[in-house]
Amino acid sequence: MTLDTLKPGESGMIAAVGGEGALRRRLLDMGLTPGTTVAVKKMAPMGDPIELSLRGYLLSIRKEDAAKITLKEGASNL
Repeated sequence: MTLDTLKPGESGMIAAVGGEGALRRRLLDMGLTPGTTVAVKKMAPMGDPIELSLRGYLLSIRKEDAAKITLKEGASNL
């Protein structure tokens, strides 16, 4: 399951961050690290970008980038 599949109100725990090079480094620098719980707060009308809540702040990322973040199975709606 990847982060882009969650709906508003659902949450999960990050298992792995994919991507390569600068993209992966940027995602990690924004706090999207394994073991972090993230919740989807809102989605734009066309579904992109999505607003996440993690580590006490809100973060908006593109759906394409969210697809590179794998969540632990069975961790939805924490």
